[in-house]
Amino acid sequence: MSKTDFSHIHTWVFDLDNTLYPPSARLFDQIEVRMTRFVMETLRVTHAEADKLRHHYWREHGTTLAGLMRLHDLDPGPYLQAVHDISLDHLEPDAALNAAIRALPGRKIVYTNGSAPYAERVITVRGLTGTFDAVYGVEHAGYRPKPEAEAFEIILRQDGSAPQTAAMFEDDPRNLAAPHAMGMRTVHVAPERIEAAHIHHHTDDLGGFLAGLV
Repeated sequence: MSKTDFSHIHTWVFDLDNTLYPPSARLFDQIEVRMTRFVMETLRVTHAEADKLRHHYWREHGTTLAGLMRLHDLDPGPYLQAVHDISLDHLEPDAALNAAIRALPGRKIVYTNGSAPYAERVITVRGLTGTFDAVYGVEHAGYRPKPEAEAFEIILRQDGSAPQTAAMFEDDPRNLAAPHAMGMRTVHVAPERIEAAHIHHHTDDLGGFLAGLV
C-alpha cells in the first residue's frame, strides 16, 4: 500500500458493522438472533425455517430486509427498530481510530445496510461523535441494499461525491464489487485476507491503515 494510491481521494466511505468496530465485539450475533425472531413471528414459521429464510434472503437479495420487502411487502420501519435494539456493552471508544479518521483530508461518511439511528448509537459508543460529515443508513438508499450498484449511486449522489475520488472501507467483500466497478478505491477490512480483482487493499487494522495514509 502506498499513500499515492489514495492521493486522489476526497471522500472516505466507511461501512459500520465489523468495520468501525472489531468483529470480536460480535454485535451482529445479536442482530442475527433478532432477525430470525422477527422472521419467525412475521411469517409464522419455525425457528429453523426462519433462520434458513434469513440466510436465503441475505444471499439472494443483499439483505434479509430486502427479501422480506420484495417477497412479503414488509414495512421496513418496525423491522429496523426491532433488529437493532441490541446491547452495545461490548464496544469501547477508540481514540486512535478517531484521530486517524479525523486526519483524513476531505469528506468522511458512514454508509451502512443498517439504519442511521443505529449507526449513530454505535458511533457515539465508539467515541467517534463529530468525526463524520454524514451518516447514511439503508433508508437513505430507498431501502436498496449493498451490494446493489444503484444503492451506492444513490448515496454518493445524495452526498454530492464522485466515485472516481472516493474510497470504500468494508468488511463484506461482495459489497466492494460495485464500488470497484464505479471507480472507487476499495479496502477490505477483515481479519482474513481475500484475494479478489475488485479488492485493491486489505487490512485487519483500520486505524493503523488510515494512520499510514496521512
